[in-house]
Amino acid sequence: MSSDKPHSTETETPLVIATETPPIAILPDTPTRGYVEMGYLFAAAGALLFSTKAIAIKLVYVEAVDAETLLALRMALAAPIYIFIAALAIRDRKRRSEALPSIPVAIKAALIGILGYWFASYTDFLGLEYISASFERLILFTYPFFVVVFGALFFGQPINIRVLLAIGLSYIGLALIFYEKLTIDAADTVTGACLVLAAAIAFAFYQLFAKGQIRIVGPRLFTCIAMGGAAIGAFIQFFLTHPARDLIVSSRVFYLSVFLAIGATVLPSFFINAALHRVSAQANATIGTLSPVATILLAVLILGEQLSLTDTLGTAMVLAGVGWFAISGRNASN
Repeated sequence: MSSDKPHSTETETPLVIATETPPIAILPDTPTRGYVEMGYLFAAAGALLFSTKAIAIKLVYVEAVDAETLLALRMALAAPIYIFIAALAIRDRKRRSEALPSIPVAIKAALIGILGYWFASYTDFLGLEYISASFERLILFTYPFFVVVFGALFFGQPINIRVLLAIGLSYIGLALIFYEKLTIDAADTVTGACLVLAAAIAFAFYQLFAKGQIRIVGPRLFTCIAMGGAAIGAFIQFFLTHPARDLIVSSRVFYLSVFLAIGATVLPSFFINAALHRVSAQANATIGTLSPVATILLAVLILGEQLSLTDTLGTAMVLAGVGWFAISGRNASN
């Protein structure tokens, strides 16, 4: 989700728009250990940065800003960065005399972005209006289970036994924490849980659809096109439901939105797509279970949420599952 970094040429050539699917990005015939391990590092970095998203959203909601406004602010602040990086990627392709993705390929990438970074984000943002940050993250990170199951059902991906065992151990831990949160705070639980579960399913399909497109388009340009599609979706939704003046917010909300746009959107989106370029969607999803652990700790430190003995035990099981996979499940990468 290896790089489309250019090889310099002395003369520029005309920019060519592809009429057919562009060549697949060049990957090592046999990925080296270092190449795969960088994928794990990218996946972990993306997961940890994404873990800050729920904390920032909860802090914004204190100011009575709704999900539609916050999502539009996030994408408005992130979009210029993606446009700039897309321009660099296009320039690089021009220097290499490499065709741009065809219009159908670009549209497909944008639609995948709408699924993973507009629909999934919106339902996740909306769910956070009803449930705690810790609870949200636990539900959202059922998505590795959906990646594995949907990958096997619809994409012909094998299910590696070590992946299943690692995920199983992690989800036993997540289930312990999930059950305690459910019994302690039942208000709005069903609504919030259903919204975040929809986000988890959408993000699982995003990971599965994105991997093939990243191989074709390259991680940089794919990320920019996908996030551009998501931004368009967020803007359309906002202006259909809100007046433009609602984008005028307090300085505190603005600074939190800047962090949300860059630290919890731009950087992790590139890390995760770079990881998908090096390791399997299953591997990326399994390592991503680090995110709920980080969110729980941040929620305790920043939001004042309570960490019980069950939370601690569940967290330890999640870390054990991720560590097991990272050490012994490297052959699951593709």
